[in-house]
Amino acid sequence: MTVQWSGYTGASSYKITATPRNSPGPSVFTQFSGNVVMGSVNSLSPNTVYIMKLEAMDNALNVLSSAATQETTAPDVPSIEQAYSKHSDSITVEFTTVSGASSYLLRAESKTGNFFSETVVSSSPGTVVQLQPYTDYRLSVMSVNSGGRSQPSYPIEARTVVMAPKLNATSPDNGTILVTWTPVENAVLYTLCIIQEGSMSRNKLNTTDTIVSFGGLEAGATYCIKGTAWDAAGRASEDLTTCQITRPPSPEVIYVELTQGRSLGIAVYWMSAQGAKNYVAWTTNSQNCSSTVSGYCFITPVECGQNHSVSVTAYNDAGPSSPSKSQKYITYPCPPENIWVEEPKAGNCSLVWNEVPLVEYYMAFIKRDDGTENSCNTTKTTCPFSCMCGYTYLTTVFPYNEAGSSPYANVRNYTTIPCCPQGVSINLVSTETLEINWSPVKGAELYETTAAETNDVIHCNDTAPVCALSDLRCNTAYTVTVTPCSELRGCNRTCTPQTHETAPCAPEIVNMTQTNTSTYRVHFLTPNTPNTNYTITAIGRYDTHSCQSRNGSCELTQLPCGSTYEVMAVAMTTVGRSLPGYSKPLETGPCCPLYVNVTQVTQAMTNVTWSPGSGARSYITTLMSPRGNAKCHTLDTHCLMGCITCGTNYSVNLESISNTGHKSECKYRGFSSSACCPTSVRLYRRTNNSLRVYWSSLGPQMQNHTVQLYGTAANYTCIAAAGSKYCDIQEETCGDVYTVVAAPVGQNGIKVSFCQPRTYSVPCPGGNAAMVISRKRRSVI
Repeated sequence: MTVQWSGYTGASSYKITATPRNSPGPSVFTQFSGNVVMGSVNSLSPNTVYIMKLEAMDNALNVLSSAATQETTAPDVPSIEQAYSKHSDSITVEFTTVSGASSYLLRAESKTGNFFSETVVSSSPGTVVQLQPYTDYRLSVMSVNSGGRSQPSYPIEARTVVMAPKLNATSPDNGTILVTWTPVENAVLYTLCIIQEGSMSRNKLNTTDTIVSFGGLEAGATYCIKGTAWDAAGRASEDLTTCQITRPPSPEVIYVELTQGRSLGIAVYWMSAQGAKNYVAWTTNSQNCSSTVSGYCFITPVECGQNHSVSVTAYNDAGPSSPSKSQKYITYPCPPENIWVEEPKAGNCSLVWNEVPLVEYYMAFIKRDDGTENSCNTTKTTCPFSCMCGYTYLTTVFPYNEAGSSPYANVRNYTTIPCCPQGVSINLVSTETLEINWSPVKGAELYETTAAETNDVIHCNDTAPVCALSDLRCNTAYTVTVTPCSELRGCNRTCTPQTHETAPCAPEIVNMTQTNTSTYRVHFLTPNTPNTNYTITAIGRYDTHSCQSRNGSCELTQLPCGSTYEVMAVAMTTVGRSLPGYSKPLETGPCCPLYVNVTQVTQAMTNVTWSPGSGARSYITTLMSPRGNAKCHTLDTHCLMGCITCGTNYSVNLESISNTGHKSECKYRGFSSSACCPTSVRLYRRTNNSLRVYWSSLGPQMQNHTVQLYGTAANYTCIAAAGSKYCDIQEETCGDVYTVVAAPVGQNGIKVSFCQPRTYSVPCPGGNAAMVISRKRRSVI
């Protein structure tokens, strides 16, 4: 039993006593030092309620304080009797039960260490699941009660069985079932057992293959196949069963008969086949009908002029049977699907129709709208006749065969074509619109105007001899045809077309890149023919710039900084001028300030000022050096910058930024920060009544230093050469309080003005120490 407690002040040791509450067993105690707050008591009885008493004691073992609680020890450790696997993902464990256990915990660990699980069970046996097939596991069991869990039992090892084969069954024909499966890892043998549904006969087969064909089976019967895998140790996997029906036997067609009614059809009758769910009757011209129960079905409508046969196929879940023997049938001939009149020359026409199968000869009838009628008896598919412009002809064709003629025929009318119009003229009236004019034609009641480049879409269908082709593609040559038509039927498709080109396409500006401070290259698409001229124009508030090119770019030069322009492109050919392309805004980079001034304020701060830049809204000022950078982003023309390192050369850069984020990079003359102020300034008296000021320098010792020492009645100045770290001053009056300022002197002879003063109290001779007075504290230097 483990006990945890809070420390007690003054305790030098703690004593834990465990006493059985309801049994005569002995008490057990353990003692711990005063700095321990958790301890264990051993040698207790399992599944026993103990009263745990804690006593805090001093060095004389006097009890300072005590507390008690009670808890139950875990039950006794069970033992595993056996473990076995009947499924590839589980192992069943049989174990001994122990008194007082409310449940048990089965622990499973893979020998490779990549799997660990604990499963709670109420009693023996228990099963561990979600395991891997054919894998070794180390198994142990623990008993559990309200006090906790026992120690694990002595572990045993067990291996899961291999996976069962997942069978896929098909029936390639009505007497065979083909079974396949994916190889099972670590399996060395497979056992398949097949049994017919409703039968006691079984067929068992052992194999090492992954494909088995069972032949000689009954057609249309259901068979169930059970598959088992075996490992090298002879252990069997669980069983998996799949059922498959064989394809049905071929049905027998009894007879076929024609049906009467408004549409011609046939009725097909057959004998039922065992195991069939439905039947489909197919003709040799791909007509079909189906039935699920009755032994017949109807195919309607049956096409005329058929000389075909019909067969029946039975179906079930396994697939189709072999087709039955076919039965023949025949029908009367069909009328031609299409009949039309051809007029290769004005006045010479031919009636033409599609050839019809199973036809011995045709009878063609041609009747003009004034009552004149012609006919011809022919075995061909044409019938010539004389035709005149402006007449309408009614035509029909009847086919004949041994069964007779078709009971109906399609009637087509034909109006002779009018002549082609003369004097066709085409004019470009806008960038993408052509206007066509022609003289009226006798016999034409309306005109179709088409362009081959628009897939011969009819742009005008009107009685007027004028048409406008609009919404055309730019920079395209259009072949325009005016076709006269009669209102009843027919258009003259032999008229000669004419060609005219539309205006060039409007170019599209792709992007604009800056090549230098005042030059921008405009890139644009060239959607027209190579000989097209392009003009790029930039229109500003006060000025206009342009450039010309035949390729996809040109340069706009001498553009002032801080300006905005609208840039557009126009194309020009011999045909005309394009519409202006969509304009794009061009903003030149904001102007750089004329000057930048850098003034050092303190050792670590500078004040940077500059003149305004035209077109700039904000600025980014940067002081750059190998020892660090300082940056400021502001809307003003000045900036206070920190992070300055003394004695360092800085390059001065500035970015002018416009309202839209356009940037201009500006560089200026560099700036050198002042020398570093000395550190560790000290003042002390020497034996010859002189004062020495001593310091340390951060940077290189290349500057002279000036030292000012002044008090209430004295003011001394001392100059120290470069490389010196001290300066001596002859004192005239002792016992004063001095303020000391030590500062380097730049190469220009100007002293650094921002080095901090320090105040010292210097006693008269007899003591050589100076007291520094700083920040309300006093210390001896």
